[in-house]
Amino acid sequence: MIEQHIDIQTRDGAMNAFITHPEEGGPFPVVLFYMDAPGKREELHDMARRIATVGYYVVLPNLYYRRERDFVMSPDKRETMFGHMNSLTNAMVCEDTQAMFDFVDDDDNAREGSAGCVGYCMSGPFVFAAAAAFPDRMKAAASLHGVRLFSDASDSPHLDAHKITGEVYFGCAETDEWAPREMIEGLKAYLESTDINYRIEWYPDTHHGFVFPLRDGIYHKIAAERHWERLFALFERNL
Repeated sequence: MIEQHIDIQTRDGAMNAFITHPEEGGPFPVVLFYMDAPGKREELHDMARRIATVGYYVVLPNLYYRRERDFVMSPDKRETMFGHMNSLTNAMVCEDTQAMFDFVDDDDNAREGSAGCVGYCMSGPFVFAAAAAFPDRMKAAASLHGVRLFSDASDSPHLDAHKITGEVYFGCAETDEWAPREMIEGLKAYLESTDINYRIEWYPDTHHGFVFPLRDGIYHKIAAERHWERLFALFERNL
């Protein structure tokens, strides 16, 4: 496997990112990996590696680069984390997405054309928004225990859902204070009024963050493995 830690130039500065892909057999379809609130870290690098090993060119950016290059989460950093998280908007992340596309388009290891994305927790709305903002490119998008997917906000990502031409998957924890059932039911009712290709799936006996191996007391191995099965099938169908 090939791994790189690189900077991707955006309108707002240098966005540090982790890139990984197989050593042989390219070029590979591009998958953009949007981090959760605790930030870009080795746990996510390992998850990016798992995606790459089955034949993808994975880009995992630090979405906090405008505020902090190397944020390290700790019990006393929760307020800082929420500040970083709440500083981001769907529009900002879509700008970063364009910068990532510009970067990969200059790398012979990255295949042109259809791309995919996956986002966890705070990045659920980002992948939803990116699927709508780049309908000709983003053909597979997955949100896992995503927050703020359906709200009264003027930039709620569901408002542009009709623009999506790819397939969208929403994996939801059964118990999730950050993504409550009523929000997901509202999203489902709204999406039923569109003709987009989507799936909403509940993961029984899970809580917010169940996919992360290092999330003590929350990680649910059976559900996490199901999420990998769904994710790889989504990419295989569309990329």
